[in-house]
Amino acid sequence: MFPSLGVLVLLAVVLLANSVRVLKEYERGVIFRLGRFSGVRGPGLIILIPVLEKMAKVNLRTVVMDVPPQDIITKDNVSVKVNAVIYFRILKPENAVLEVEDYYYATSQLAQTTLRSILGQFELDDLLSNREQINDELQTVIDKQTDPWGVKVSSVEMKHVDLPSEMQRAMAKQAEAERERRAKIIHAQGEMQSAEKLAEASEIMSKNPVTIQLRYLQTLTEIASEKNSTIVFPLPIDLISKFMDRLPK
Repeated sequence: MFPSLGVLVLLAVVLLANSVRVLKEYERGVIFRLGRFSGVRGPGLIILIPVLEKMAKVNLRTVVMDVPPQDIITKDNVSVKVNAVIYFRILKPENAVLEVEDYYYATSQLAQTTLRSILGQFELDDLLSNREQINDELQTVIDKQTDPWGVKVSSVEMKHVDLPSEMQRAMAKQAEAERERRAKIIHAQGEMQSAEKLAEASEIMSKNPVTIQLRYLQTLTEIASEKNSTIVFPLPIDLISKFMDRLPK
């Protein structure tokens, strides 16, 4: 006995629902026909042959992945914890499905092992001061290894370097000593420049004695502005000698 019309309609609706897919602009579908790869489709409306075709959906948007803190022993034998963030996206959907079981997990594990391997080649000072260079090297190494999976690593950034407490104290003392050294150098340079200017001024004054007298009068004017002080000062005879010569004898 043939199935009723209602059953046939229901079966047709189920098959149609399983064969129609709608992919967004940032999605692609990797199609398998009887288990064999047959192409990449999307975006838009996708029609699959019921039973014969299956689809694996791949997201092409950039993924931001946190790399958990890793224990690193630097080249100068300092133990630190370093975490990072990695930015990557899928360029070849077929490779991301065919060449690796789980590209997200594989990229995460690769980033962790590469972080430990690369950072262990640097000393602590380089790790703190040359972050841009280290980030570029991490990006290059990880991107080269994920390329067969169709994964493009666009950037790797170290987020935080966690130092032991004793190392933090030592670095704080080092920074303080460096600031004191710079302050002493700046003070010494200022003293040297001041001495040079005084030497130049004394040389100019020695050529013209009147400037010495003018400077003396200027100093007296500055002292006189202090009204709360009583000042006794000697009057240089050279200052009034010219007036004394004009007096009648």
